[in-house]
Amino acid sequence: MTPSVLTLNSKLPGVTTTIFQTMSSIAQEAKAINLGQGSPDFDCAPELIQSVHGAMLAGHNQYPPMIGSLNLRQAVVQKVEQLYRARYDVNGEITITSGATQGLLTSILATVHAGDEVIVIEPAYDSYVPSIQLAGGIPVRVPMHYLKSEARFSYDWDLVRNALSPRTRMIIINSPHNPTGVCLDQEDLDTLAEIVRDSNIIILSDEVYEHMVFDRRKHNSLASHEELRQRTLIVSSFGKTYHVTGWKIGYVLGPHNLMQEFRKVHQFNVFTANSAMQIGIANFMEDPQPYLDLPGFYQAKRDYFRDGLSNTAFKLLPTEGSYFQCVDYSELSDVSELEFATWLCQQIGVAAIPISAFYHEKKDQKLVRFCFAKKITTLDQAIEKLQKLKFK
Repeated sequence: MTPSVLTLNSKLPGVTTTIFQTMSSIAQEAKAINLGQGSPDFDCAPELIQSVHGAMLAGHNQYPPMIGSLNLRQAVVQKVEQLYRARYDVNGEITITSGATQGLLTSILATVHAGDEVIVIEPAYDSYVPSIQLAGGIPVRVPMHYLKSEARFSYDWDLVRNALSPRTRMIIINSPHNPTGVCLDQEDLDTLAEIVRDSNIIILSDEVYEHMVFDRRKHNSLASHEELRQRTLIVSSFGKTYHVTGWKIGYVLGPHNLMQEFRKVHQFNVFTANSAMQIGIANFMEDPQPYLDLPGFYQAKRDYFRDGLSNTAFKLLPTEGSYFQCVDYSELSDVSELEFATWLCQQIGVAAIPISAFYHEKKDQKLVRFCFAKKITTLDQAIEKLQKLKFK
C-alpha cells in the first residue's frame, strides 16, 4: 500500500529561515567574522555564573511560581521604581518569562483577537508579524522616516495616526530600536499618548536594550509615562542586560488587567522560566552597578567601532542606543542589500544583516547592520577587513 501524503495548511506560510540564521550559516561556511548575530562573543560576569551555580546547589531546581520567583520580581520592581519612578505591584503586575521573544508572543496572543489590527513600525524585529498572524491579527505596517541625505531614521507619528482604524487593537513600539538604534524621547511619548488617548488601543513596548542608551541620554521607558503606563505591556531581557542571551530569561510589566490576561496564556505557553537562573539573577541584581555601567560599557564599543569605520566608504548612521551600527554602503556598491551582505560575508569575511530583511516589502535603501557587542579583538579583525573596501 502506498502511504498517503500528509498535507498541511500552514499557519505561517510566508515564514522561512530567519535572515539571522541565514547570514550566520553563510558566515560559518565562509569562516567570516560574525557581526550579524545580535549577541556578545564575550562571557558574562563570573559572579553571575557563581550565583546561578549556588542557586542550583541550594536546591532551586524544581518549578518556581508560574509568575516567577518572588525575589526576582521584587528586584525588577525595585529597579524600575528607581530608574523610571514607576511602581508596579510585585504580585499582580510583573511576570518572569522564558526570554523576551516569549514575552512578546504571549502579550500578543493574550490581547489580539482574530481580525484585530496591530500597527508595526518598520524596520521591525522579525518576531512581531508572525506573532500577530498566529493570533489571527492583521499587521498594519507603518514605515519610519528615513532621510538619506542625513542618513537618519526617525518616527513618523503622522503616519501612525493615519494608520489607525476602528479595528486597531495594538501598537508595537521598540526603543532603543533594533535595527536603527533610534531612541524615543519625551516628546515621542507625549505624542503617542495623544494618539491613543480615549481609545481601547494597547501598547506593546519592546525595551530589551533599555540599559544601552548613549551620550548621556536617558531611556524613556513607557513605564515612566503615567498615562501610557496604564495601557502598556513592557518587555525586557536579562539576556541582553547581562550578556547571557542563551539563557532566555526576561520579564513583562503591565497594569493588573493586562497582566491577568497575559498570565492566562503564559501558564499554558511555557508555564514558568528556569528556576535556578531566576534565583541567581535576583541575587546578582542586589548590586545595580552592572546594569548602571552598561551604557558606558557599550558606548565605548560603539565609539571604537565607529572610529574604525570613519575612514571607510561607509556612511555611518547615528546610534543612540542598542548594540547595533547601521551603515550606508551606497558609495561602495549598487547591488541590493542582501547581495551586498552576502558578498561582504563571503568575499571580505565580515557578516552583516541587510536592513531590507526588517521590512515586509524588502525595502532596499543600501543599508546593512553590524553588531558591536563583541570583544575588541573581534572588532579589530572586522575593522581591518572593512577598511580594505574601496569606493566604487
